[in-house]
Amino acid sequence: MLKKGKLKLPDRLGILVPGFEEKEEENGGSEPVFESGEELEIMEPNGVELGHKENEYEFDDLGVNDTVGDKVDAFRTRKRPDKNRSGQVSVMDVIAAEEKRSDLEHEFSQKEINLEKVKRIANKGVPDGGGLRATAWKLLLCYLSPSRDMWEKELTENRQKYAKLKEELLLSPSAYTRVRADAMISAELSREGDVAGPLKRQGISHGDHPLSVGQASAWDHYFKHTEIAEQIDRDLQRTHSDMKFFSGESSFSKKNREAMRNILLLFAKLNPAICYVQGMNEVLAPILYVFSTDTDEQNALNAEADSFSCFVRLLSDSVDHFCQQLDNSPVGILSTLSRLAKLLKENDEELWKHLEFTTQVKPQFYAFRWITLLLSQEFNFPSILRIWDSLLSNPFGVQDMLLRICCAMLLCMKSRLLRGDFAANLRLLQHYPDINIEHLLQVAQDLSADTSSCSLSL
Repeated sequence: MLKKGKLKLPDRLGILVPGFEEKEEENGGSEPVFESGEELEIMEPNGVELGHKENEYEFDDLGVNDTVGDKVDAFRTRKRPDKNRSGQVSVMDVIAAEEKRSDLEHEFSQKEINLEKVKRIANKGVPDGGGLRATAWKLLLCYLSPSRDMWEKELTENRQKYAKLKEELLLSPSAYTRVRADAMISAELSREGDVAGPLKRQGISHGDHPLSVGQASAWDHYFKHTEIAEQIDRDLQRTHSDMKFFSGESSFSKKNREAMRNILLLFAKLNPAICYVQGMNEVLAPILYVFSTDTDEQNALNAEADSFSCFVRLLSDSVDHFCQQLDNSPVGILSTLSRLAKLLKENDEELWKHLEFTTQVKPQFYAFRWITLLLSQEFNFPSILRIWDSLLSNPFGVQDMLLRICCAMLLCMKSRLLRGDFAANLRLLQHYPDINIEHLLQVAQDLSADTSSCSLSL
């Protein structure tokens, strides 16, 4: 039974702890200036061409009388128009990225890493390439300690623990029994030498028989997770279907989907009170992508093990949002949605009144998906990675920055929302348009603080 939404972790791992196209100005092509609260035009997002989302989970259009209790069944896939547009990067952007790259490379080379400095740099966006983002995220999620000399030991231990968990929980009982039996035979032979002797037959207890119906039977537990595994497989087939990393029939994409399947199924088995909730695959996808594309070959080969631990650590801050029994508790999703409404009221009471009373577009109609999936369904993949740099590096925690960005998303659409009725506003917020991500994040940073927020506890 989960208490206070904390995940259980074995030791450190956990049985589980607890861009856009700029328009030339007449003055020589200077950066466009935006006013706070001004609606942004739909612009080309900055970032590498990783593709745009085609299939996404959408929180179904809800009526006023619908409840958040229906949330698990309210996810469905939707199609976004194909947007094959190329973005331009200014010279200043290139210079800034190189400065950040140099600063991070220097910091990561130190024996003792200054986490506060890493947070300040990452908050402005980690440059692509070179494995910098993978290392930064592992540090920000406390998977790696600030002491560089400890990294090899920590990574080896955590990866070995993950391999053991997979062996114990993901193998079928018969396969696991064979592995253990082979290990015991090998140990006996090593003790006895090469002396020939009678072969020993391994017995099977009643509880380990596939036809055993006992609740303590290993096979009973194994079959109970078959339906969960099938749901995970269906969701993985539509995870970023426009990206070859996740989609297709190549051995490369199949290997990545298999890694995600292992992580999500292992999480479900270790956390039966939460199990697997549709959409968790979207939260896992950026982590696995970043770790798998690390330029360090050894780190890339162990991306699955590292992703598992970091996925658990990231989810530990918002696990209560996936637990329907806690919806009405102080740590549940309704409480978080109320904090978002309060933050909007503090920063723009006019817009808050229009949404809350005039059009009655409540946060649970659009922001549930934003919050539970950490905005991984609202933007293209490069923008998601950039947003997560700011989420993970926020000194007040992931949830604080997440609510700030959600509030900024409303403020950046203010003029359209004030003109819209219930249907128009709901459609706009459930299909959020492409905008300048850097401006969005700056608006989020400039908001009045949400003093009720909780920091990420790792």
